[in-house]
Amino acid sequence: MADREYVYPPVIRAMLGAFRMLDLKLDVRGADRIPRSGGAVLASNHISYLDFIFAGAAALPSGRRVRFMAKKEVFDNRISGPLMRGMRHIPVDREAGLSSYRQALEFLKSGEVVGVFGEATISRSFMIKDLKNGAVRMAQAADVPLIPVVLWGTQRMWTKGRPRRLWQRHLPITVLVGEPLYPKKGQDSNELTAELRTRLSALLEEAQSTYPDKPAGPEDSWWQPAHLGGTAPTLEKAAEMDARGKSDKGDNGDKGADKPE
Repeated sequence: MADREYVYPPVIRAMLGAFRMLDLKLDVRGADRIPRSGGAVLASNHISYLDFIFAGAAALPSGRRVRFMAKKEVFDNRISGPLMRGMRHIPVDREAGLSSYRQALEFLKSGEVVGVFGEATISRSFMIKDLKNGAVRMAQAADVPLIPVVLWGTQRMWTKGRPRRLWQRHLPITVLVGEPLYPKKGQDSNELTAELRTRLSALLEEAQSTYPDKPAGPEDSWWQPAHLGGTAPTLEKAAEMDARGKSDKGDNGDKGADKPE
């Protein structure tokens, strides 16, 4: 898409300025795995309402702007809506997902990078939940690489059920870009999705094991997964919480339409 963009570049400059102001310790590894041209699907884990910012930052060294798929309510919001449309992100109406799928395919075939959160909603356990197969199916249909991306540390800024802590200084944020998959038409999309989940889980283990911070004490261990001694719920407990909360829009995690989930 050769049209000149007026929104995305200044948003990127503002984002990088905020990173510098907060002195965030952004550690991006594997960014060279994102192609400098041509379509690609970035499939990221989802632990924070800010994940699209940091997953998008992984593509900057390659000179790419990622078009993220986000729920329609974000586009309906009077503040975030104009920004999302201006950056050509893709609205997802969960009642009518085919149109967003077609738009994503159009973007991919025209050489864009499309960002997908395959878990659909934020993982309360901070581990990789079951994935939808949409990312794989899009990569297959558009014949583009599928690139796993893992984020760690973003949950400490703003996540489901926790207060916002957007202005923390010196916070480490890890972004790992994995080896691309090359899904082909005719391959089993569910098997490929299982492979994607395996790769994301391995990247997440690497991000967690190399993360420079540890919880400051018991009250600060909420952002650490249960198997590492933190107080985040297990995958099973988190699934129960999600099931109970589907119809409850009153908790901190779902209130408002300005949260890209």
